[in-house]
Amino acid sequence: MSAALDRPQSMRVRSDGITLTGDHWPVQADAHGSVLLLHGGGQRRHSWRRTGEWLAEAGWSSYAFDARGHGESDRSPTGDYSVSALVGDVLKIIEQIGEAPVLVGASMGGMTSLIAEGEHGPLARALVLVDIVAKVEAEGARRIQTFMSSAPNGFASLQEASDAIAAYNPHRPRPKSLDGLRKNLVQRPDGRWHWHWDPKVMSRGTEPEREIGRERAVAAARNITAPTLLVRGAQSDIVSDEGLQEMQELIPHAQAVEVQAAGHMIAGDDNDVFTTELLRFIESTR
Repeated sequence: MSAALDRPQSMRVRSDGITLTGDHWPVQADAHGSVLLLHGGGQRRHSWRRTGEWLAEAGWSSYAFDARGHGESDRSPTGDYSVSALVGDVLKIIEQIGEAPVLVGASMGGMTSLIAEGEHGPLARALVLVDIVAKVEAEGARRIQTFMSSAPNGFASLQEASDAIAAYNPHRPRPKSLDGLRKNLVQRPDGRWHWHWDPKVMSRGTEPEREIGRERAVAAARNITAPTLLVRGAQSDIVSDEGLQEMQELIPHAQAVEVQAAGHMIAGDDNDVFTTELLRFIESTR
């Protein structure tokens, strides 16, 4: 992989009075098209790094942004982290990209993608929903909510934060180094480490649903006409067989794939398999 692809270009997009920070992996010539990657609640754009690199190497100009209130993107001064606000941000980003991208969303980013395309489409040349459906399993959503709301006073060390992540996601191998956690935590003057997201993010209901009612998600799904791929983690507690079946009935042309060694955080649990399936699908849309 070239150094140019390994180091993405930084981007800034203004939306609703705040600045969104993103990465762009450009293609030097003859790009197949653009891919916009939207992360889940509590994640950052860096969760898509390897995917962005692979896509660019395969000829797809790819973009990944920190959602409002996450990472280096601004926090909302009014605490507005509703899915409607997130959709508004996506519309501004697509406007900046200047063409219809393949829209790839995981969890919160997937619900945002579904509502954006279903209510404002056609926006995307294709849609990839990663472990998200209209009927989210309540227990899995509550488990995410509990994890994201834990440690309001932060962690004494990166190791303590790593232990909390391992307890939430026990099937994922622990990283050999704790350095990667520095992108997901912020160290305050008192030395304690806090999650990078605005605590007010959690005021809008459980992740990944936000304040979305199932009826709104169902209505949006029925409006989807773009080529669609549904990706589920085999160990997910968010997407059930019933939920996946309903989604395939709502979007009859949708393809579905299951990643065996993954839970809800598919791109992080098995990035190689996920990106291979993603590339296979988007190449079929050319």
